[in-house]
Amino acid sequence: MSEKQKFQEAWDKESATTLKVLRAFPEDKTDLKPHPSSRSAKDLAWAFVFDGVAGSQAVQGDMKFPPPNMPEKPASWKAMIIEVEKALKVMSDRVRKVDDAQLNTTVKFVTGPKQMTDLRRMDVLWFLLNDTIHHRGQFSVYLRMAGGKVPAIYGPSADEKWS
Repeated sequence: MSEKQKFQEAWDKESATTLKVLRAFPEDKTDLKPHPSSRSAKDLAWAFVFDGVAGSQAVQGDMKFPPPNMPEKPASWKAMIIEVEKALKVMSDRVRKVDDAQLNTTVKFVTGPKQMTDLRRMDVLWFLLNDTIHHRGQFSVYLRMAGGKVPAIYGPSADEKWS
């Protein structure tokens, strides 16, 4: 299996899990902020759209931050989930269609404050996958604080046991 295929498999699996967590979140709690310096739940969910759009951009084009083709942030939670699903799918579709040689070329990527470095496109995609997983972990804590039921992610949760 090629690195691209491994990435594709991981992205699709993690995307499905991320959507499962988002769908479990109570719609009336999207303004929840666990701490004054934390993002709200809806702003944290927007990070998944950002990763999908940025990843789509990284596949072939130059990267800009924030990505210039970000959709408008939706007002409702249902619309947010649709935007996340769309961004994650577009990213998956773009990776599926590009050849391995393109993914081994470099692109400028943010690596620090006001710092851009040449990174291999495939490494940028792995970074974005890890970023998505990281934010999903944060979001699962928000979900618990909001009184929602945390689904199984890498194993059973208190709310979704394995039989």
